[in-house]
Amino acid sequence: MPLHRLLVIAIASAALLVPTVAQEDAIGAPGPIVFEQTRFELAWTSHPTPTYYKQEYLPQGQALESYGEMFMVDMLTEGATPESAAADMIAGLEQRKASDPVVNYDMIANEATGEIIFDFLLSDASGDTVIVEWNAYRYVPLGDSLALFAISRRGYGDDASAFIGSLKDWRSATIQSLAVMDLPDIALD
Repeated sequence: MPLHRLLVIAIASAALLVPTVAQEDAIGAPGPIVFEQTRFELAWTSHPTPTYYKQEYLPQGQALESYGEMFMVDMLTEGATPESAAADMIAGLEQRKASDPVVNYDMIANEATGEIIFDFLLSDASGDTVIVEWNAYRYVPLGDSLALFAISRRGYGDDASAFIGSLKDWRSATIQSLAVMDLPDIALD
């Protein structure tokens, strides 16, 4: 499956409500991961293709189907660069704009490291409760592989508008925290 299809699936699945299934670490990053003084524990893993690994981490007491914030670590072992991954995200979000008036995004490239930080906002009103989701993705080249370290935050229902309004208060600081974060090591078996 092409990278852009995986990333579009990742965007769409982020808004889906899925049951929590604790699984074993598949990429050598069992957690916990501490980000902005919040401790995130491994909550879910997936290995949907031979070259794609995905792990999601939650603070204690939160659930995948209704999280307020989540940390993610993904690994693509071939066929992607930070630039191609960001371009695929942009293409998917541009398509989504036709049905999602909240979609917005921005990108920062670090030429010295080859990394890209891509942040975006989207929503899902298909269920009983509106979900607004903001994500910041840090794409990190690792030899022939690409790692993604990301933070996702959500607002639900009546709090969705307040969530959007509060972005200006914490978005830049969170992006900066992600940019300077000491990243967990990744080691595939």
